[in-house]
Amino acid sequence: MSRSKKSKTHQGRQRISSRQVAELAGVSQPTVSRAFTPGANISEETRSKVFEAAEKIGYRPNVIARSLTQQSTKMIGLVVGDFKNPFYSRLIDIFSVQLQQRGYWSLLLNVPHEAEIESTLPMALQYQVAGIIVTSATLTSTLADECESYGTPVVLFNRYPLQGNLNAVTCDNEGGGRIVADALLDGGHKRIAYMAGQEGSSTNRDREKGFTERLLERGSHVFARESGDYDYNSGYNAAQRLLSNDDKPDAIFCANDLMAMATMDVARRQFHLKVPGDLSIIGFDDIQMASWPTYSLTTLHQPVKEMVNATIDILIDTVHEVSSEGIVRMCAGELIDRGSARLVSDGE
Repeated sequence: MSRSKKSKTHQGRQRISSRQVAELAGVSQPTVSRAFTPGANISEETRSKVFEAAEKIGYRPNVIARSLTQQSTKMIGLVVGDFKNPFYSRLIDIFSVQLQQRGYWSLLLNVPHEAEIESTLPMALQYQVAGIIVTSATLTSTLADECESYGTPVVLFNRYPLQGNLNAVTCDNEGGGRIVADALLDGGHKRIAYMAGQEGSSTNRDREKGFTERLLERGSHVFARESGDYDYNSGYNAAQRLLSNDDKPDAIFCANDLMAMATMDVARRQFHLKVPGDLSIIGFDDIQMASWPTYSLTTLHQPVKEMVNATIDILIDTVHEVSSEGIVRMCAGELIDRGSARLVSDGE
């Protein structure tokens, strides 16, 4: 019986309109609209009168409906593909907070596989988003052209286009790979392995390129290689394959922290290896779990906040002034030594 009464009450509830606010405040309906529009030409006295009337009757402006009518929203489409990865969870948090501080809202788009961006991105365009940030997929030239035809700026995050004029902000993944190679060589390691992330991804391509090229420049080479998929389980399986041989690596550079932590668990529990006494392990990203005492993972820190701010700066600038030339900005990473790798040889 109480459920029926509650339902009836809910059905009978009516949305307060701007016309009712105007009548109570003694102003016109367009004046109410101007009062709730930042920067609109209206006196403070009139604005206060409108706000008092709105507060009295419980009026809240429908920002989305108004912005769609004006064919301009304050929403930014945020394309994310791997919600299980703590790196992206933190990324969503930082992006949403920073966008809100600048007067924008996030429209979160889940694209678990790169191919699905073909069907997801047009949906964002239908919402007339002010711009789109792509964090875990690569735009095809067709999609890029479609966004351009809508006048919707796009910025790629932690990836960059091999061709075209798209904007992008990324960590210097190749430079990060070189830093890790130097650190392990300086630590006296001779059998250095690499655990790849998603094959074909730009992040893995650049991290591996910088790492292997730097080893070669210093007279060394990749001792062994296995491939994971940037998650814990794939890293666990790849570590088992790397460490099952009698001639084991004495160091492993993993393309991200989740795989590095999985490698550490396999090394300690299944093969009873000491880290870093028997095996040095270095990750990439510097997610929060990397600093947990259980792991104390040495890793290449990505300056995520700097990258996020640069991404939003470029996007908002492009919203107001469309440029025909793409901007690609790279942010340098930093090696964080927490003790999971030997970085200075015994002879030094």
